[in-house]
This record gives sequence, structure tokens and C-alpha cells, in this order.
Amino acid sequence: MGKSCRVSKLCILFVVLALVSVATIVALWTIALTGGGDGDEVIAPWDGYRLPTDLVPAYYNISLWPRLSPDPNTGLYIFTGGGSAPTIKSIRLQIKTQYLVIELTSKLTQGQKYQLYTEFTGELADDLAGFYRSEYEEDGVQKIVATSQMHPTHARKTFPCFDEPAMKAVFYITLIHPPGTVALSNGMECHIVNTTINGVAVTQTTFEPTKKMSTYLLAIIVSDYAHIKATQGETLIRIWARRTAIDQRQGNYALNVTGPILDFFQLYYNITYPLSKSDQIALPDFYFGAMENWGLVTYRETHLLYDPVTSSNRNKETTASIIAHELAHMWFGNLVTLRWWNEVWLNEGFASYVSYLGADHAAPEWNVKDLIVLDDVHRVFAVDALTSSHPLSSEEDSIILPDQITEQFDVISYSKSYLNHFAYSNTVGNDLWDHLQMAVKANNVSLPRPVYVIMNHWVLQMGFPVVTIDTARGEVSQKHFLLDPQSNVTVESPYNYEWLIPVRWMKSGVVQSGMWWLMELEAENLDMRVHDSADWVLANINVTGYYRVNYDLGNWERLLIQLDSEHKVIPLINRAQLVDDAFNLARAQEVTTTLALRTTSYLSMETEYMPWQSALDNLNYYYLMLDRTEVYQPMQDYMKTLVTPLFLYFKNVTSDWACVPDKHTDQIHPNLRSAVYCSAIAAGDEAEWNFGWSQFKNATLASEANKLMSALACTNNTFLLERYLSYTLNSTLIRKQDATSVITYVASNRVGQDLAWDFVREQWDYMFTQYGVGSFNFASLISGVTQRFSTPAELEQLERFVDEHKTAGFGTATLAVEQALEKTKANINWLQENKQEILDWFNSQAKHTQ
Repeated sequence: MGKSCRVSKLCILFVVLALVSVATIVALWTIALTGGGDGDEVIAPWDGYRLPTDLVPAYYNISLWPRLSPDPNTGLYIFTGGGSAPTIKSIRLQIKTQYLVIELTSKLTQGQKYQLYTEFTGELADDLAGFYRSEYEEDGVQKIVATSQMHPTHARKTFPCFDEPAMKAVFYITLIHPPGTVALSNGMECHIVNTTINGVAVTQTTFEPTKKMSTYLLAIIVSDYAHIKATQGETLIRIWARRTAIDQRQGNYALNVTGPILDFFQLYYNITYPLSKSDQIALPDFYFGAMENWGLVTYRETHLLYDPVTSSNRNKETTASIIAHELAHMWFGNLVTLRWWNEVWLNEGFASYVSYLGADHAAPEWNVKDLIVLDDVHRVFAVDALTSSHPLSSEEDSIILPDQITEQFDVISYSKSYLNHFAYSNTVGNDLWDHLQMAVKANNVSLPRPVYVIMNHWVLQMGFPVVTIDTARGEVSQKHFLLDPQSNVTVESPYNYEWLIPVRWMKSGVVQSGMWWLMELEAENLDMRVHDSADWVLANINVTGYYRVNYDLGNWERLLIQLDSEHKVIPLINRAQLVDDAFNLARAQEVTTTLALRTTSYLSMETEYMPWQSALDNLNYYYLMLDRTEVYQPMQDYMKTLVTPLFLYFKNVTSDWACVPDKHTDQIHPNLRSAVYCSAIAAGDEAEWNFGWSQFKNATLASEANKLMSALACTNNTFLLERYLSYTLNSTLIRKQDATSVITYVASNRVGQDLAWDFVREQWDYMFTQYGVGSFNFASLISGVTQRFSTPAELEQLERFVDEHKTAGFGTATLAVEQALEKTKANINWLQENKQEILDWFNSQAKHTQ
């Protein structure tokens, strides 16, 4: 790990309320030690992973003193009873279940409050978890940020606490830090004094107490940062970043959109923003993209900072969308919090949805709200169509280990009067359905079943349905959609994989009134029957339902004719949907591969982003499977033919511009840099790569560094790729937060695929047990290096890799490993069955264009 710093945690005083008579305090997770009668086996509660509710926290009074330079001193966790608490008998750590057990000489009194005072010293490591350090260089000076990531189970790594989301409390925070540095936490700074402690000059910052909240939302930061600020109503808004980033106005865009987004959510939720300030800070080293700490949101620099000169439009859109997502949590997730991690979707699903609304309000010209279909729905479909998927909700006792908790934060959870009632408390999914039912009744909404009955079919079973419409007979059916038709579903469903499905549909361009519900496996809807040879039916208008749609072959043919003749009759989002559904139905052997490919033919007349991106997303699978085969060149030729009219369209659109936009003449435009950088590195050799590397290391804007970091993996020189992979194990060359990305970038290069896979196999033990702990995204790593796997030899290698490491397990990558095995088997079958048909189709298109 290199040099280590120490954080001396001066004191923690926390108050607990004894709800029953207990004889033990567990300060990391605090519970009661209870025994049976004579002859009964005594099972210590700290052998389990969950907290009972015998003791609940009232408040924490925490003082932390991070040393921003190496300090050799070490310390112990020392606890003393406070108030009238009984004498401590023994203290011990239970490593496996992450308890610190404090056994007392006598029992506590039910209903009494107790204080526990502790002193201890811990390491301010660079592992991106708990209270950790982040390093950067500015003006030739190496600087350190002491920062935190408590979510989901890392508060216990920072201080003794009841580290479960339902154990809410108030936090009184004091930070002691070097003079000239700035301390931040969830509450506003209310008292700052310069003083001396043990002969050391320090600044002591005390913060206003937090609202009652969960431990995972706590944030504590000490840095040499600068900020810009504004006010929105009575709320102070501040953007914090490295001084050079603030001087270069990289935080201005974030500041400008935060106020309107906060205003939008206050109106949307009909609840005033609960805090006095909204701080947002960009960190050089950060595991997640962002974290919704209440009042102090933390971000990767790429997701908060934006430079109008060097950042692309995509960077701008990403910044607005992620800010909206995190601010949505200030209400849905922070004010009202899930009770346990088995229902992560309560926090993440709703925040993901409304983040599009918030970003759309801040920048309506982008139509961001429509992109939820591409960025979330289609992305989730790809995983939720596997037998290794999981339901949105599961039993509480099925998610207990920290690694299991982390695994819940996948694409499925993020992408699927209540707030007032549960403010400052915790909730479960059924509470939401109850309050939605109240809204249904109050607004006279007609539903075929109560809300909870409808929704339980969607959240308590994994996967989603494909709705098949036979327009010749007017028959509609549903079944569980599986990407691999040969896969075997072993997970039982309480509803036998049947859903209650709302269907909004149109006939020949006319949207039909009302909502039709498919309530069983098969039903009849004679209105969907087509008599005229030119009529067609299109279901799931604007993809408001979470399902795919298939049709009889005649209806597919009529839809294709409509696309080829006058495609705008079909709504924009549904044009993207038709392409995505067809390609995935083909992979599931529900329609032919030729039919799926034919949905792209009309794109030569399409100028809108969504259908094109849908096609490219799906054709990317073809590239992954076929770019090492003879199909690759005919596919490239077809795509060139297809995209040429689009190129000419935009060439014509820009031909009458009065002047060339700024920065087009003297440097590469931001929107083109990713493509240009990659192409240049790929066409060049070591000299060009070294130049790109120097530009990467000297980049002052994180999004620019990110483009260069990705481009460096585009080289065709295997020696350079191997060198680049080795850099991921040296945090002075590649930050730990970026190591996973670099490896997967190399794997996405067809020249680097085998190199990346070999590297992961060779270094797995070291990365998994030492270097990468807390910083590598092992699930993304496994997914990234196996995405091309499509041969029996690759499957054998993967199975051998799994077998070699099954004893130690795969931690947060367990589900990803299962999915990689399932996808590889499906890829092998798909390639064997479709390669020749695809080659024939692309060759036939070449003949048509000659």
C-alpha cells in the first residue's frame, strides 16, 4: 500500500437507550447477550450479522483528528462506562461478523439511557472505504485529502457505531485539522477556533448537529480545497474542488444547475429541502460515481467538474444527470430510508427515475427524460433476462453479509404523502404501495387490482415478460423472457413467472384510448386483430411498461414497411424499442436474426439519436462476437453504407454556419476527442502512446484525463498493452479507482482481450486479497474481461478459474461470475447458430449497394 497515514480518533461519546434488560454492549454493533435455561445451547448474538433492537442509538458525539502527514503512533480502542453504566468486564473483537463485544459486569436497566465513551487510533489508508486518504499534486506540491465513504457498511470501519440503516441517530461532529485546511461534514460549520493540542497547532471545527439519519450517510472531509457558492431561497449551495479546478471555473456548471434541480425536487416532493446547506465536493479518489451523503455529496471529479472549453456535451449531460440523481436522494433515501438492504430499489430505483426529471428541468433542450429507455431500461433488460438475475425485493435474512449488501447495488436495483409520513425514519416496499393506493383512491384511478397486488408481481420475482401479440387472431400472451432459450430457471417464483401487465398500444399510428391489462398467460383482445393488409399494431407506447413485445411475422413485416416508407409515424422512443426488442428476441430465438438485422435498414433515413444508439448498442454484441471472424469486414462495410447519409445530413446542416465554432480550428473539439484520441493511438506506435501517456498524467481536467485513459487502451502494440495493464497495480501511475476501468478498456480492444484475461488470472489473488480490496470493482472487472467469451476454450478457462478460486470465493463479484458463465454458454450457442446467417445477410446487403 505504500506509506500510510494515521487518523487519531480522539473521542466518541454515544448515547444508547436500553429497550430491554441486557448484560452486554457491543460497540461496533450493539446487542444483548442472552442465554437459555439449563442444558440449552448458548449462541452468542455476535456470531450473527444482524442487530436486534435491544439497544438503539440516540446520538453520537464524534471528534476526529486526521493527520495529513505520516505519524508512527498507534493506539488501541479504549472504552469506559459513562453515567451510571455498569463496570466493563471484558472487550474483544469478533472479526468474522465485524463486532466489537463489550461485556458488562451487570445488566442494564430497561428504558434507561447510557453513555459510552471511547478513544482509539486507526489508519487513514488509501483503500477508498470508511475514513480514507486521497492524494493529488497541485503546483508541484503533493497534497492529501482525508475523506470518507461510509456506504454501505464502512461507518463501522471509522468509529464504533450501530451500522445498519434502520438505526438512525443524530450526529454531533467535531473535526481537528491543520491550520489553513478546511473541514466539512453533513451539517454547517458553526464554530471554528485555532488552538493547541499536545503542543500541536490545530484548527477545531464544530458542526451543527445532523438530522436523525443512518450511519451510511455520514461524511467527514479535511482538505486544502477552495469553493464557489450561491444561495437558492434559504439554502446555501457550495461546490468544492481542488483550488486550480475552482480557479479554472470547472465547478461553475454544477453550481448553476444545482439550484434549479433543488427547486424542482422541492416542488415535485412538495417538501422543503430539509437542510441549511447543500455541499458538493469533487474527489481525486472515489470508489463510486457519487454518494448522496446528506448535505455533503461526494463525487468523482469526472462527474462534478465541467470545463466548457475541453469537456464534451456528454460530460455536461452526465454532470447534470448525476447531480440530479444524488439530490433526489436528499428526500428519497435520506429523509426516508430503506429499513434493510434487501430493498435497495426503494432508494435507488426511484432516485434513478426522478433524476431524469430533475436533469430535464435544468436542461430541457436535451430531452434527457427520454434517455431513461436507453440508459436504464435497455441496460437492465440485458441482465434481468438471465437466470442468474434476482428479484428487486428479497427476504431480509437472505442479505446479511457485507459483500451481499454491496452486490445489491447493481443495474437492476438502480433502474426499477409517503415521504411526509416516514420522514426521518425507515420504510419497506409495502409502505410505498399502501401510500400509492391512497393516491389511487383519492384521484379515482381505475386499476384492475390493488397496487400491492400488481407491484408484488414485479418486485418479488426476477426477470420480466415478453408480450406476444398475434394480430391475425387478436390473441395476446405472456411468458418469462430469457436471453438464452436453453437456460434452466432454478429460482422459484411466488407467481410462477406471471405478471399483471399494463398495455398501451396503437394501431396504424393512432394511439388507442385507455389502458388494456394482460392479467393471465393468455387473453383475447379482438381490437388488436388486423384486417387491412396495411394496418399494424404497436404495443408499449413510449416504453412505459417493463416488458418486451413480439408480434406475428405478418405484423413485423408491416412494421418494417412502415419504417422504410415513413418512419416518423412510429413514435421516436418506439423506433428505438423496435430495434432493441427485435435483436434481443432474435438472441432468444423468438424471431430470426435476419429480421432483427432488417430493423436497421431504415436507419439510412433516420436522423434522431435514440434509434441510432439503440442499433449501435445491439450491434456492439455482434462486434464482440464476430470481430475476430470473417464476418467483421462485411459488417464494417454495411455500417459505412448505413451511416453515410447521416454524415451527409449533418454536413448539410452545418454548411451555412456563419462561422466555425470556437476551438474547432486550433485544437480537437471536445465532442470529437474520444474518437480522435483512440484512432491516433491505434494508428501510431510507442512514440504516440508515450505522448498520450504524458498528456494523461498532465491533464488538469478529470474528464479529459478519462478520455486519454480510455484511448491509451486502443493501441495495437501488445507490449504497450501489457505495460499499461501492469500500471494498474501501481497507484502512483493509475489511481486505484481507475484500475478496473483500465483493465476493461484493454479487454474491449480485440488485440488486448486475451492479455487482459491473462492478467486478471495471474494477478487475481493479489488484487482480491491485498491491493484491490475496497477499491477494485470486481464485478465490473469480471464482466469486462469476459464479455467477448464465445468459444468452448474460453468457457473451459473460465470454469477452471472459478474452480481454482471457489474456496476463497469472489465476494462482490459472485453474481458477476455466475452471469459470466451463463453468458459465455449462451454466446457459444448463439455463434454456432447465427454466424453463417449473419455473414450471408451482410454479404447480400453489399450486393444491393453495388
